[in-house]
Amino acid sequence: VPPLGYHDLSVRFECPDQQVTGRQRLIVVPSQCMVPEARLHGQRGFGLTTNLYTIRSEKNWGAGDIGDVAALARWVGEHDGAFVGMNPLHALRNEGHDVSPYSPITRLFRNPLYLRVEDIPELAYDESARTRIGSRAFADELAALREAPMLDYARAMALRTPVLESLHRTFHEREGNGPSGRGRAYASYRRREDPQLTRFATYMAISEREGPDARLWPIELRDARGGAVEETGELLVARVDYHRWLQFELDRQLGCAAATAAQAGLSLGLYQDLAVGSAASGSDVWSDPELFCHGATVGAPPDMYSDEGQNWGLPAMNPHVLRASGYDYWTRLLRAGFRHAGALRIDHALGLFRMFWVPLGESARAGAFVKSFSEELFGILALESVRHGALVVGEDLGTVPPGVLEVLARWGTLGSRVLVFERELHSGRFRNAGDYPRVALATVNTHDLPPLVGWLQERDIAIRSEVGDLSDPDVARGMRASRSSDRDALIESLIEAGLLSRSARDNVTSDEIIAAVHTFIRRTPAALVGLSLDDIAHESVPVNIPGVWQDRYPSWSRRMRDTIEAIIAAPRTEAALGQGQHGGA
Repeated sequence: VPPLGYHDLSVRFECPDQQVTGRQRLIVVPSQCMVPEARLHGQRGFGLTTNLYTIRSEKNWGAGDIGDVAALARWVGEHDGAFVGMNPLHALRNEGHDVSPYSPITRLFRNPLYLRVEDIPELAYDESARTRIGSRAFADELAALREAPMLDYARAMALRTPVLESLHRTFHEREGNGPSGRGRAYASYRRREDPQLTRFATYMAISEREGPDARLWPIELRDARGGAVEETGELLVARVDYHRWLQFELDRQLGCAAATAAQAGLSLGLYQDLAVGSAASGSDVWSDPELFCHGATVGAPPDMYSDEGQNWGLPAMNPHVLRASGYDYWTRLLRAGFRHAGALRIDHALGLFRMFWVPLGESARAGAFVKSFSEELFGILALESVRHGALVVGEDLGTVPPGVLEVLARWGTLGSRVLVFERELHSGRFRNAGDYPRVALATVNTHDLPPLVGWLQERDIAIRSEVGDLSDPDVARGMRASRSSDRDALIESLIEAGLLSRSARDNVTSDEIIAAVHTFIRRTPAALVGLSLDDIAHESVPVNIPGVWQDRYPSWSRRMRDTIEAIIAAPRTEAALGQGQHGGA
């Protein structure tokens, strides 16, 4: 058997009257992904999960950035933690309502919003950029962005862009004097990422001129491999290179953050997230249109949480075309996700088995499941996981078909166990800590749920009522009554676990509940435990209200109230980390 990896077999038959050629890809895969025992050396690890864009700090420019990731890694290391997890860093439009990290324009490249501009090496040689940063107008705009309760993506990018463009020019001016180490690193990065890098950069350059939706461009520019696109790319060569350079610097900074995490003692380092799909108007679909079925989007069927089901608006990927391509796109997605990561979360991992397709223009009630070639997808996932030495966490929430959990376990992927969902089937009691599975990531909540304080205070229900998502008062009252019952059940479970006092039950504070919940979850056998920075900081407002369009609620824009420096220094933070068998504290 050939060694693990990708092998291309080419065959040519020559006959007197014809020549026949054929090509077949053979992918030799391991039996499992990297498993916790191998990466964590038999230990269990806790870490921090965060929505990076929400973070305030004394150094960022109004949105969390990679420099903040490094700062959090150092802090987690001081508490013997294993990882810092974050939302998908995929590239977005950064304007209007197109700001969901789970609906990116590409899953292959990252969002320049996350650059720590002051860490870019060219700043030391660019007097013009330094003068701009030091101006009163810049300082006033920066102060306004830092103080704003919501992230204005377009405004945040408008502050950064002139500085980034100046730094890019400085990079090329310096390289004009002869190739430097940085120039050679850029050339190496391009060799590794092309042709996809240049195709994405060309998309970005054209979108600046023609608008963000590639489906509305002049017909000749809709073919990414056509002559018109090549000619336009040559005309816009400076803009194309600018967008390539941004990705190069993002990759460098993320690598530095991963190195900082390793130096701080984090056994996993960075825990990254791969979204389930890409926007129909974006770069991935424009670059490889044959991979996608343009008459269907993906979502979820009606269930107990949604009578109408869900339509995520992301184009469905054709499993047969993906297979015929030798899984090239899937492989590239995984390599991008695993780069600089010790763990990768696969959003909606159930999609590796089957994806719910919704006919374009129809409700989810008209949808149906389409099967995937799951064993082949998992095999490649295992191969890339082992090659990168990184764990895989499969988001396996929702309606799970029979046998799926067993397959996930066989491939060595960690399941997702969310405390607010972990209930006994008949009694409704919260599951005991000892009953959690070993091969899992245990968390209190997810990005689709309110922070713990907000859950206790029913903030999500109040917001849904305010924006008209719960127009029936009886339904809202029923949800509040159910939440009150859930809250009582949680407190009772914490009392039974010896983490809260029964005598103080009626006067228990949110500080005490957070500390008790985090201690509870860190006592589980789960290989990984993720504590939300929102919960540690006592945030109450959710970052996302599923099913509510952003013209009614600004999902993905809420910022944290305090800076990470203030959160780390707060007296109650130490207690909020809880105590348990997953690392220190």
